Formats: sequence, structure tokens, C-alpha cells
Amino acid sequence: MEFKDIANIEKSTRRGSKESLRLGIGLIFVVAIMLYVSLGIGISGPHGVMLVVAAMIGGYMAMNIGANDVANNVGPAVGSHAISMTGAVIIAAIFEMAGALIAGGDVVTTIQKGIINPAAIASSDQFIWLMTAALLAGALWLNLATAFGAPVSTTHSIIGAVLGAGMAAGGVAAANWGNLVGIAASWVISPVLGGIIAAGFLFWIKRSITYREDMVSAARRMVPLLIGLMAFAFSAYLILKGFSRIWKVGAVSALGIGALIGISTYFLLAKWMSRDASTLENTKKSINRLFTTPLICAAALLSFAHGANDVANAVGPLAAIADAARSGMVSGKATIPFWVMFVGASGIAIGLMLYGPKLIRTVGSEITELDQMRAFCIAMSAAVTVILASQLGLPVSSTHIAVGGVFGVGFLREFIKTSYSQMIEEIKQHHAGADKEVVEDFLNRFEKASLADKRVMLERLKAHAEAADLSKRERKQIRKVYRHELVKRSAIYKIAAAWVITVPVSGALAAVIYYMIVGMVQS
Repeated sequence: MEFKDIANIEKSTRRGSKESLRLGIGLIFVVAIMLYVSLGIGISGPHGVMLVVAAMIGGYMAMNIGANDVANNVGPAVGSHAISMTGAVIIAAIFEMAGALIAGGDVVTTIQKGIINPAAIASSDQFIWLMTAALLAGALWLNLATAFGAPVSTTHSIIGAVLGAGMAAGGVAAANWGNLVGIAASWVISPVLGGIIAAGFLFWIKRSITYREDMVSAARRMVPLLIGLMAFAFSAYLILKGFSRIWKVGAVSALGIGALIGISTYFLLAKWMSRDASTLENTKKSINRLFTTPLICAAALLSFAHGANDVANAVGPLAAIADAARSGMVSGKATIPFWVMFVGASGIAIGLMLYGPKLIRTVGSEITELDQMRAFCIAMSAAVTVILASQLGLPVSSTHIAVGGVFGVGFLREFIKTSYSQMIEEIKQHHAGADKEVVEDFLNRFEKASLADKRVMLERLKAHAEAADLSKRERKQIRKVYRHELVKRSAIYKIAAAWVITVPVSGALAAVIYYMIVGMVQS
């Protein structure tokens, strides 16, 4: 046997050992849930057995949420090298748990988002079976999507699962089809809004800072404003979403508080920039570093808000099962016991630490290349889009917003680079027959010029070289030749396909699991 073969065997063994360790930790977590619920809750009989099973599945669901959904909050920061993978996982785990336990709320709707009419469910037994099937189906779909490296909406996963199991239990008439229209609309609204807003911020940064000859002076003026806007957006976002269950504040008040925090941040940063900007180099890399600390703060705050809001996806059905098992009735709302909330919070943190890095890498570096400025735009998009959509009553998904933001900055870069390459080729066409030194001198001056000066130079060039104007067909050919693809197309197709099939696949899985549960119980 050759040394190379021995090295490959050792490498495979180490990989297998790591997988076994992760699986073992996950199993220990699920077994601990089983022991606590079976010995400490005090519900016996068939309902007690179903509650133990549902609690174990709820823990499994929470781990899958941590493995898949949290990547959207920290992926751009990791991909831009603002923070290491280890640092991101630690920060996200802490703030996800904090958000869930501090602001996760004590009441959830038992039928997620009003998708199923409770009156269509005949008994509490049926309801418990339905919710158990929905939990397991949603978790299985998230597990499969994570294995394929596709970030999907956990909200859509559990809604699809509740819909499928609910229809299996109560028939097609049990579904509230009107609410499903909003969910389907969010498939388009969320990524499009996220992409447009992220691209808009990136275009603003390029026009106001990186396209300027003196980037340091431009940064001195614009960076405090940009980070002040970020402080405003995230403050309002946290008040409206992160603390909504423990601190009821209207939209106007939340925006007002956010504005005060944003203005204070602006003046503090403006003072610091005026004092320390002289130490900056006039390079894009130097300007990029100014966005590192805001990005780390954004990752932490997004994780807190995610834990406060999305923990219900893991524990909502479990809380509903616990309520039905305790009372023997199906109610529209259920109080979340602390143990249920702790299962969701700790499960999300454990799933993130064990399996989250795969999706973090997907979002952060495998769709398009990110730096701190681009990642900053994606984080801003996440906060601004949620605030805007909530005030307009539009259904949005945080997963779709974040991934849409990544696509948005990538496609904007494609457009800018393609357009620039086309302009350079047209300049060469207009200089056809000129000395090489003349062409190079013009290109050097063109590259260093501001946007306004570039426009003037092109207009003068065209005015003095009408004969070299390109036809529409020639321009199209140039665009095709110099087209830059900075967004990975295979990632687009994979993620879009996963988004489209999330609701039907999780619904079909839930229906099958529900029939299996009914068959086992009644046999």
C-alpha cells in the first residue's frame, strides 16, 4: 500500500470521526429531552407518550433551524472576512439563545399563520398527531435542504407541513387558502425587495465613496451617515420584531427611537472620522475595514431578532401539543412553557454549532464574492426590507431577503463590470488607427476620472469620431463577449428550486407521516 493511500484512509477516518461526533452530540441532546419530558412533566398515558415523541422531534427541528436558517444572519460577515467562522458561530449561538429566551414570547398561535381552521380538527388526538407529523416533516425537509446546501425558509417549511398534515386530518376544506396566497407572494416579494435594496445601497457606496478620486475624504463624509442609517434601521427592527413580545411599541414610536439612536451614532462617528481619517490609506481595502465592526454588530443583532421570532417555528407546534395533551382540548393559542422554549433555543444553538458552517459558507462565499461593503449592504437590506414590508403588510421571509440581497449585490457587480468593459472596447473602436500610446494615455485618464468626467470624455470622444459609432448589433456582440458572470448560476438554480418546492414537499411529507401515525395508533 502506498503512502498516498494511507493518507487518504486517515483523512476519511478523521472525517468520519467528526461526523460521528456531531451525530453523537445531537443524539445526546434528543435523549436528554426524552428523559426530561418523560420524568419531569408529569403527563401520563397516550398523550404523555405523544408529548415525549413530539418533544424529541421538536429538538430535532430546532437543530435543523440552527443548521440552515441562522446562516443568513452571519454568512455575509464570514464571507467578507469581517469575522472568522468560529467567531460567527459563537456570536450567533449566544444571541440566538438570548433572543429566544429573553424575547421569544410566551404565547403562540397553535395553527401556524392561520393556515388550518381549528374547527376542522375533530379531536385533540387528531390535533396532536397532526402537529407531530408537521414537526417531523418540517425537520426532515430542513435536514435534506441543509445536506444539499440550499438555504430555505423554515417558516415556509413548517407552514407547508401544517398545511399538508391539516388537510390529511380535516380534508381540503380545512385549509385557509386565502392565507396561502400571501405565502406564495413572499417567494417573489422577499428576494426581489432584498436584492433591490442591497444593490441600491451598494450603488450608493460606489458612487459616493469608491468611485471618488479621494476616497478618504468621501469616506469621512459618507461612512458616518451610512452607519448612522444602519443604527436607525437595526434599532427600529429590533424594537418592532426582536422585542415585540415583551415591549409593545407602535411603528411611529419605534422609528422615532431608532432615529434618535441613528442620529447619535452619526455624530459620534463623524467626530471620530474627522480625528482619525488621516490614518487611512486612499485604497478600497482601507475603506472596507471601516465596515468590519458594524458588520459584527449586525450579525449579532440579526441573530437576536431571529431567535426571538423564529423560535416559534420549532416550539410553536410543540407548545400546541403540550397544551392539547394537558387540557384535552384544541385551542387557538397556547402558552409556551419555559422548558419548551429552552428546547427550541438550545436546539437552534446546538444545530448551528454542529452543522451551521456548511450553509454559512454557501451564503457567504459560494454564491458571489463578498467584501465588507457588500456584506454591509446585505445586512442593511435585511433590516430595511423587514421594516418596510411589515409596515406595508407584505409577507416576507428573512431567508429569502438575505439570499436575495446576496444575489442583488452580485448582479449589480456583473452589470457594472460588463458595462465598463463595453465602454473600454468602444473607446478602442473610436481610436482605431491611432498610436498605441494615444490609446493607453486616454484609457489611463479615463480610469482615474470621476463618473462625471468619464461621461464628458465619452461624449467628446463620440462627437469627434462619429464614423466609429457602433451599430446596435455590434454593441450587443460586445456586451456578450465582455459579459462578466460574478454570481454562480448553479447556486441560483439550486436555491430557487428549493424555495419553490419547500411548501409542497414538506406538506406531502407531513401528510404521509400523519397517515403513518394514524395507522400505527389505530392498529
